[in-house]
Amino acid sequence: MPEQRDHEILEFVKKNPSLSSKEIHERLVSSIGYATVKRILKNLISEKLIITKGSGRGTKYITGPAYDLLYPIDVEDYFSHEIDERIIREEFNFSLISNLLRETDLFIEYENQLLTTLQTRFTEKKLKLSKTAYTKEMERLSIDLSWKSSQIEGNTYSLLETERLLKEKETAAGKTKDEAIMLLNHKEAIDFILFDTNYLFPLDLSKIEKLHTILINGLGIETGIRTTAVGITGTNYKPLAYEQSIRKALHEMCALVNQYSSVFEKALLLLMMISYIQPFADGNKRVARILSNAALINRGYCPLSFRTVDTLDFKKAMLLFYEQNNLTAIKKIFIDQYEFAVNTYF
Repeated sequence: MPEQRDHEILEFVKKNPSLSSKEIHERLVSSIGYATVKRILKNLISEKLIITKGSGRGTKYITGPAYDLLYPIDVEDYFSHEIDERIIREEFNFSLISNLLRETDLFIEYENQLLTTLQTRFTEKKLKLSKTAYTKEMERLSIDLSWKSSQIEGNTYSLLETERLLKEKETAAGKTKDEAIMLLNHKEAIDFILFDTNYLFPLDLSKIEKLHTILINGLGIETGIRTTAVGITGTNYKPLAYEQSIRKALHEMCALVNQYSSVFEKALLLLMMISYIQPFADGNKRVARILSNAALINRGYCPLSFRTVDTLDFKKAMLLFYEQNNLTAIKKIFIDQYEFAVNTYF
């Protein structure tokens, strides 16, 4: 959450649009100095939470079109309300792809600076490694990613058991066959995007379906775009129900991903939107995590293992995006995990 004063001014602007900075200062309940009000308004503009109209003394402040996407929501407070108590967007929001995401920078200035600095550090570390050492580190990250992505889906293999399975093909006692298959499929999917880093880009629907087929192979899950409605545990959000609408959303998403110049925006968008569209009967978030990494690997960026993500936190972040189209929680996870990956591997 922003500092209390930032939050107060932001909420005031939302409820009282089109006021000047002087009017905002005069009408605030708390006594915040005028210079501080002006500084906070400037910061909120840089964070794309508010915008101005007019100029000079006639400048007025209103919340921007990216407000819903970027407003920092207190996740714990949000989920302190039960599923039927939360006021949410129940239907799929097509304007996200057609308008808002096309017109909004997903990362604000200081986030871009942090990510760029981390990528520079990764590049420097990578240049110091031999080919053998780099391959070994990538294998370590792949094992971690296979484990954590599967754990988020309910897989009970430990990290050590996962390493033994993926390296020695030895299954763990007391685990189901499907759990082992899920992990092995993850490793195959990661190897697939590492073998041909350019395969998935430019992105299109057939390439997403190919990756899904790899990830759900042998698990008894229907391949191809789903033709029936699905529900999502923990939320009243309803994904698109008809195949034609799902295909339309995916085509528009692919066009948007291909349009982005920012690698980080490509990766974050894929992590969010595949899960939001829910194009498959099962395996959507798995596809999203691998596709997000494919976008990074395609341009020589550090991939994410998600190793230190709390499973519940990840699910809450996705539910927040489903219900409010707010990306702050999942964006924080993305940035934190990028920093973790750069500092931990290679």
